[in-house]
Amino acid sequence: MTTKQKVKKIVIVGGGTSGWMTAATLSNQFKNKAVDITLIESSAMGTIGVGEATIPTLRRFYSKLGFSDIDILTATNATCKLGIEFKGWSGDDSSFIHPFGLFGQEVNHIPFHHYFNKLKQNGDATPFSDYSLGVNLAKNNKFFQPSTKPKNQLEIFDWALHFDAGLFGNLMRDYSVANGVKVIDSKIYQVDLAKDDGAIECLHLENGETVIGDLYIDCSGFKGLLIEQAMKTGYDDWSHYLVCDTAVAVQSELVGDPIARTVSHAQKAGWQWQIPLQTRMGNGIVYSSQFINEDEAISAMLSNIKGKTTQEPRSFSFTPGRRKKAWNRNCIAVGLASGFLEPLESTSIALVETAIEKIASFLEDLEYSQEEADKFNDAMGQEYERVRDFIILHYKLNGRTDSPMWQHCRDLAIPQTLTDKINAFKTNGEQLRLPWEIFGNDSWLAIYNGLNYTPSSYDRRIDKYSNEFLSEQLTQMRNGIENTVNNAQTHADFLRQNCGFKG
Repeated sequence: MTTKQKVKKIVIVGGGTSGWMTAATLSNQFKNKAVDITLIESSAMGTIGVGEATIPTLRRFYSKLGFSDIDILTATNATCKLGIEFKGWSGDDSSFIHPFGLFGQEVNHIPFHHYFNKLKQNGDATPFSDYSLGVNLAKNNKFFQPSTKPKNQLEIFDWALHFDAGLFGNLMRDYSVANGVKVIDSKIYQVDLAKDDGAIECLHLENGETVIGDLYIDCSGFKGLLIEQAMKTGYDDWSHYLVCDTAVAVQSELVGDPIARTVSHAQKAGWQWQIPLQTRMGNGIVYSSQFINEDEAISAMLSNIKGKTTQEPRSFSFTPGRRKKAWNRNCIAVGLASGFLEPLESTSIALVETAIEKIASFLEDLEYSQEEADKFNDAMGQEYERVRDFIILHYKLNGRTDSPMWQHCRDLAIPQTLTDKINAFKTNGEQLRLPWEIFGNDSWLAIYNGLNYTPSSYDRRIDKYSNEFLSEQLTQMRNGIENTVNNAQTHADFLRQNCGFKG
């Protein structure tokens, strides 16, 4: 019989985005049950605070707490994000957008890209991006909320937010406290472990308190105060796959209206982000210290910022990878304490969300078993690996020739899971799907096509359609998308009408 551990006291260590998102969800789920939730954070400790770009999963997260999109847009000075524009990843003048949406219309259960590739192999030079409503709204800075009942696949797109992570954390904090979460402002100076099994017994705080819980959730950031410093869980280092290991962030004045997309601009030894909010621009550079030093990286970043900077650049180093176990005995790591992958596809907060969702599910009856902890570790491990592979894809297929780092990335050995995906797509456009993938097939298509990686063949069942017929059908698709975009309001006007944007 599987032993169940009862949970009556949950202790969350660390506030910030991950800590308060965890507290908000659990306090909402258990507000009518006999469980105490305590969050320990120190006002003397800073947070990383660079995670301002999200993916659409965030909107489902806060919706479950009762917040609307307009609530969050207004409270966090947020803007709408339709995707990510990748500049320079295939050379200085190249550009493509990874949208939150579909490309084209599937016909007879055959994915659209096979029809597109047949025409392309017969000389059609129309860009793949012309068949995405999300892409064309993004590059024209247009925005409207998607239809809940789209008439066809051409109307399907999704969106996320660029937001002030500090303001969002404050919102989650207020929500949690209103739901009864106890907050202790102090540092932890000692963690006691049980001698028999190494589980956490209690936490000793600098304010003199001793805190005891049944389950501890470590949201203490990179240092992993509980999961690593105390419990020595171990870490899977993925720096042999991903060479970027340092980031620098700085805020600047907003110049012009905010755009409806994140920008990732490839640089000599890394890439630079631009994340527009209603009140400012978030900027940063992620780079490999093997190929460039900090002064060079900061200089390159500042030379590509239009507005005046409003603070000094802040840098931090990281090791890409994840904990060997995110759930170890009576401790669960969430957020940076669990692992870190560079924010190329804005996945940090999404991985927090999915961890919280699984914790809430496993604790539904306020008890857990080792079997459930094992399932959690397996699922989270695979999710991190799937995101890792998707990020590696960008580097592996890059087309830059201006510096050693980019050639080094093309030459690196990659995980077998990614090799299998790339090879299957190259052969005939087949897309292999693995469990626990955050990004769908159309996201992979956006990167493949954006980096000029095309299949050698296509699904031969479509040879029954003539090129003339397909060309006519695809032209109708493009015209429909173009008409929709032309009739849409601007992103800035949407913000003015709904969120009080003053720009």
